Amino acid sequence: MKTAEIAQRYLTYFEKNGHTIVPSASLVTDDPALLFTVAGMVPFIPYLSGDVPAPYRRAADNQKCIRTLDIEEVGKTPRHGTFFQMLGNWSFGDYFKEGAIGFAWEFLTGAEDAGGLGFDPKDLWVTVYEEDDEAHDLWLQLTDLPEERIQRLGKDTNYWSTGLPGPAGPCSEIFFDRGPAYGIDGGPATDDDRYVEIWNLVFMQYQITNVRSKYDFDVVGELPAKNIDTGMGLERIAFIKQGVDNMYETDQVRPVLDAAVALSGKTYGAVHDDDVRFRVIADHIRSSLMLLSDGVTPSNEGRGYILRRLMRRAIRAMRLLGVDGPTFGVLFAASRDAMKEAYPIVEADYPRFEQYALAEEATFLRTLAAGSELLDESLTETKTSGGGQLSGSQAFLLHDTYGFPIDLTLEIAEEAGLSVDRAAFDALMHEQRTRAKADARSRKRQLADTSVYRAFRAPGETVFTGFTELETASTILGLLVDGQPVQRAVQGQIAEVILAETALYAESGGQVADRGVIVGPGFELDVLDVQKPVAGLISHTVEVVSGEVGVDQPATSVVDAVNRRAAQQAHSATHLIHAALRDTLGTSATQAGSLNRAGYLRFDFSWGQALSDATKTEIEEIANNAVRDNLQVTTRVLSLDEAKNLGAMALFGEKYGETVRMVDIGGPWSRELCGGTHVASSAEISLISLVGEASVGASNRRVEALVGLDAFRELAAERALVSQLTSTLKTPKDQLATRIAELTASLKAAEKKIAQFEAKALGDRLPQLVEAAQPVGAFRVIAQSIGAAASADDVRTVALQARDRLGAQAGVVALGAIVGDRPVVIVATNDAARAAGAKAGVLAKTAASVLGGGGGGRDDVAQGGGADAAALPDAFAAIVRSLEASAA
Repeated sequence: MKTAEIAQRYLTYFEKNGHTIVPSASLVTDDPALLFTVAGMVPFIPYLSGDVPAPYRRAADNQKCIRTLDIEEVGKTPRHGTFFQMLGNWSFGDYFKEGAIGFAWEFLTGAEDAGGLGFDPKDLWVTVYEEDDEAHDLWLQLTDLPEERIQRLGKDTNYWSTGLPGPAGPCSEIFFDRGPAYGIDGGPATDDDRYVEIWNLVFMQYQITNVRSKYDFDVVGELPAKNIDTGMGLERIAFIKQGVDNMYETDQVRPVLDAAVALSGKTYGAVHDDDVRFRVIADHIRSSLMLLSDGVTPSNEGRGYILRRLMRRAIRAMRLLGVDGPTFGVLFAASRDAMKEAYPIVEADYPRFEQYALAEEATFLRTLAAGSELLDESLTETKTSGGGQLSGSQAFLLHDTYGFPIDLTLEIAEEAGLSVDRAAFDALMHEQRTRAKADARSRKRQLADTSVYRAFRAPGETVFTGFTELETASTILGLLVDGQPVQRAVQGQIAEVILAETALYAESGGQVADRGVIVGPGFELDVLDVQKPVAGLISHTVEVVSGEVGVDQPATSVVDAVNRRAAQQAHSATHLIHAALRDTLGTSATQAGSLNRAGYLRFDFSWGQALSDATKTEIEEIANNAVRDNLQVTTRVLSLDEAKNLGAMALFGEKYGETVRMVDIGGPWSRELCGGTHVASSAEISLISLVGEASVGASNRRVEALVGLDAFRELAAERALVSQLTSTLKTPKDQLATRIAELTASLKAAEKKIAQFEAKALGDRLPQLVEAAQPVGAFRVIAQSIGAAASADDVRTVALQARDRLGAQAGVVALGAIVGDRPVVIVATNDAARAAGAKAGVLAKTAASVLGGGGGGRDDVAQGGGADAAALPDAFAAIVRSLEASAA
């Protein structure tokens, strides 16, 4: 039974049983405490907590999830995966334990030809919370499970909470017994891999407080509306129903594993460590593809860092399997073909996803090459110094700074006959993880308790009137000061104001919040920010400028019309830029982020190379032609499917409900789903001036533009600058570029001549330098400063020439100079000096440590530097002491 068929059976069953089928939310969650949707319940948290009224009494879904907490276990167990799909059925104050248990048992054990999964009841076990007699008895009443296959377990396994005050409750888990070939008898209580958890039924019935840990808290009573939250692991069900040993061998994952086998030439099932690597590759490639399909792109922070880490772990695994070259073209295509039935977007937008993947692979392969060179230097230095072990700090530096995997460091070090101080490396990694966890806990503690908005959201959504009005009379539903509800706020206080209706736009979709005021009888509030703390609720952060404001008072929201108009110009201009980019570059140039504020727009898009000046001019001209043509801007509210059928672009990073707002500029030329405010016609934008274009990632570019009056001011400033240059250079403006090029060429020629004179002057000092050589033990040493120099290369040239003039005797030359206000030391040694133990790289490091900087290089020539030019004499003295010690 294919994975997609299992999911469809599940949704069909629950739809027949009165559940609303809810599409999967994005892997990118709105929850500020999470980077990703880590569990099926994440999109339903506002409904389960009661912060937002549920739009349905019962629901079912197949939710995409990403979880990397146990990433090191991927490939080692049959069930750990970073991307997984969670089938869930939900009740919001409707059915409870009896309904949840009944549905689960009927679907699992129902005949396949009747739409069930056809599990044999004798293969199923159940666990319940040790104090939940009700669930225990219901399992006996509703099913034919014998008493001995219902086990009672403690809070650590069978009690659910978020670890924060709020809803909680016992849970009941369903396990599949894989048989004696997979482990010991005794049921799930043995915690053996023989028993695979396939479904968890959470009975959310209590309110908890005074949370001391996830399993230590006070229950303050039952929830007014009891909820059901279930999750069934689709991949786990799939590998059982497909008769394979683990999730990596199911129909949606195995094709990638087979592609990796073909590329490596190795056999799956022959060597344990290789098998783990094959499974890691299969899992991580699929996870990476699914993250890309939800708009995540590789980067050095946040979600992008997780994606980058998954991709690089896959590359590392391929390398450990003996494949050093590019493989993503084959692996990602295999994953696309395996996932496209369940998620058509991975095929429809595959060229763009592949572009990101191939760029990231190429980048990391270059990183591996550079890291290998640095590692080789470290290994050579370790051997030269007589050591047999690479330091943990050096291995950690390669891992943390250069992205070089520890596994490869261990492998290469072993080939060189050295070990790695793994204990020290692990200690440094532990410190880093501890800091990261502390940061995450700190961020979680600082989150606002959204339950304070529950009472304000319960009556319904805040009505936004700002599409048609700049002033709206309403009523103050609530006030918060320091996150707590209050009845009044007085002059000078910062407060949050909740209105029943508002004309003020809350920040979203790249458009910043409106400026404005809220006024009422005897008070005026300056609006500092407008946000949506929970879905459907708009909150205004204000300063009480005058008077005193209270709950239930009448209040009028007033938008700053000038700022709003300029913001609308920028937002509509963003749509024009997007359309112009697609006209010029093709449909793969899609939006990856934007920011619109009064007079300015920033637009990120998927593209792998810099735009030429001609291309930028063309994009700017297309956009401004659209302004000139005075295209009509129209908006329609319609279903998401209708909008997509009309060709509207659904942009990554945006969340859409069943109904959406579609914005057309010039009909289908620019047709996007957008909840922002816009001009009535393109001519109102006035003017668009591109002012910047740059890279923001391996396959992302960013354009910046000024709009309207800001664009005019920028062009006026450029006109004034050109006028000044024509006057100063006494050159017509159409000849300025040629004149400036001539002046630049003349300047470079003059600089070259000066450098030649300086180099000759340094060369003329060679006899004096050689004559000043001093004996230090067996060495003849030149160690002195030569004053200012144009570049370190000039100093290097003189040092090498001086070394050659020292003849066959063991010679060491250490020349210092001031280059650009910073001290530089070049050390050069001849063959005899190196044979006597003088290494230029070691001596350069010695000097650099005195100068307050760093250095190193080869044994024959090396460079060091720092910040303290006055310490050059001490640096030379340190070199001499080092040579004296080696001579002794």
